[in-house]
Amino acid sequence: MAPSPSSSRLPLQYWLIALVAFTNAVSFTLIIPLIYPYAKEFGLSDFQASLLTTAYAISQFIATPILGRLSDRLGRKPLLIASLLGTVAANAIASVTLVPWLLFAARILDGVTGGNNSIARAIISDTTTPEQRPRAFGIFSALFRLGFVAGPPLSYLAQTMPSLPGISSLGMGFLWAAIIAGIAVLLCLFLLPETLPRRGAFKLSWQEFGFGEITRSVSDPRFGRVFLLTFFSGASFTIFTFAFQPFFLNVLGQDARALAIAFAAVGIVGFVTQVFGLDPLRRRFKLINILAITLAARGVLFLLMPTFPIPEFFALSLLLFAAVNSFPMPLIDALLSLRSGPQEQGQVMGLNSSYLSISNALGPAIGGVLVSVSYSFPFWVTGGLTLLTAWFALSLKKGGNEGVGE
Repeated sequence: MAPSPSSSRLPLQYWLIALVAFTNAVSFTLIIPLIYPYAKEFGLSDFQASLLTTAYAISQFIATPILGRLSDRLGRKPLLIASLLGTVAANAIASVTLVPWLLFAARILDGVTGGNNSIARAIISDTTTPEQRPRAFGIFSALFRLGFVAGPPLSYLAQTMPSLPGISSLGMGFLWAAIIAGIAVLLCLFLLPETLPRRGAFKLSWQEFGFGEITRSVSDPRFGRVFLLTFFSGASFTIFTFAFQPFFLNVLGQDARALAIAFAAVGIVGFVTQVFGLDPLRRRFKLINILAITLAARGVLFLLMPTFPIPEFFALSLLLFAAVNSFPMPLIDALLSLRSGPQEQGQVMGLNSSYLSISNALGPAIGGVLVSVSYSFPFWVTGGLTLLTAWFALSLKKGGNEGVGE
């Protein structure tokens, strides 16, 4: 049962799902530094390596709304456990594979079952009041960023440990990720109660697997522009994340150990700003204003990073970026949650995750093309796109409903 409106204390169920989210985030971020070098180990080209991310994101794009809808009908807990088990299996397969096509199959499996974040967000909506949700989603997203603190160092540590028979040093990182995701499964199985008060009747039709609902959702007066904002923000961000590593390694002349430190620093700053900065800001300013300003600041930083290609300036820009980048997604989650009813939370969050997934699929591919021009060019493009996204965020004010904050 959600707490009374006067209560500011988040319920126990929320902290359990937050712990699951953190564990899952560690598993996810542990493999982020591994995917590109693992692909090169199999002799894949740069473009083929980028398709590993695309395959995961497209699979997640197709499957996440289905998982969200099923969680509204069958309950949150069984769907969350099934989703996490898919991550366990996918990473275990990737750790022992000997052929490239099986690596692609593992990434597709992880994407198909990768709707756990949307289900977790639905659980948050089940267990919190509207007044609590901006803070609740902020902490939830911050814990995902905290996974960036633990994930990259664990990735490095996994590669330095003695390898098991049939598993390379990079494959050990995938094995560790599978084990950590397995811990999240156990937390859900034994500690997390079902949070959906009423379940819908179970039925599954071919319409669940189509794109019609995703296409129609753009014209929804409550959610359409928010979904588009998720897509634009996600696409511009993933262009940067693809271009970041070659720029850091080749232009700035840094090594893989420094890259892991950079990921950890971004995670720490993002975690601190979300936990301690989001709630005070949203009490003083409208959610849309915070969202637009932080997106604009992110765009300016993208433009500045390649302008002064020296490690010290880049490090400062990266820390500022980590601070402002910690706000957009939890604010978008809060807007969607405030505009949706109890029986549609899972579906809405699933649709939003699909928009994010397709942007995650397009971003790396676009970044790969832009990197072929120069290492700096992706920063110019994504900086301009992010500034346009900030301008688009201001259009949400025209709705004049509860989604714009207080």
